[in-house]
Amino acid sequence: MESAVGPYDAGKSRCGKGSQRGLDKKGVVLLKSESRKTKKGFWISEDLDEKVDIYLRLDNCASRSEFVENALRFYIGYLNTKNAGAFLPETLSAMLTGTLDNFAGRMGSLLFKQGVDLNVLGQIIAYDTDIDEGEYQRLRGRAIRDMKRTNGRISFKDALDFQKSV
Repeated sequence: MESAVGPYDAGKSRCGKGSQRGLDKKGVVLLKSESRKTKKGFWISEDLDEKVDIYLRLDNCASRSEFVENALRFYIGYLNTKNAGAFLPETLSAMLTGTLDNFAGRMGSLLFKQGVDLNVLGQIIAYDTDIDEGEYQRLRGRAIRDMKRTNGRISFKDALDFQKSV
């Protein structure tokens, strides 16, 4: 049985799986069923060692070796994908999604309010203005060109200067 190490299994418990390395056609590290292990020695800080003890139980690992092996698989998968976003915890992702949803709702509400106010302003101006259809189309065309040219950064002074020059 094979499984790919990478963003696709980042949130799942990986304990109990084997560890021989291989690469698929896309360069993803594949894990094949375990046939043998070799003993390695390494140094680890006391605080990290304590965290290993805590988290190996949370990940349902039977031993420290299994936990360290899974941590290495995860990190190798991270290096393989070069995509830190694929390894963000689900909680952070959910929080960001909620924040962006609130922001989008607020922006939509503000744009609706602005649209209503702009419509009222247009109605007031139209009520008190005497221009024919041709003049309206000319002013509308100029407004569109100005918006495109200035990327939406139009000032009232520019419009006033134009009207005084006409």
